Amino acid sequence: MPFIKEENEKTKNYIFQKDTKTITTTAFVAIVLIILVIGVILSGLYFQWF
Repeated sequence: MPFIKEENEKTKNYIFQKDTKTITTTAFVAIVLIILVIGVILSGLYFQWF
């Protein structure tokens, strides 16, 4: 199953599409996950769990 759907393709079996909504949402989710990972690492260092 392909991951990215091009605009001129007609099949529906794709995870992502090339449009602004999908790109914006993917970037937002990636940034939030990075912030959460950094928060876990910093809290582990602060409470001396590592």
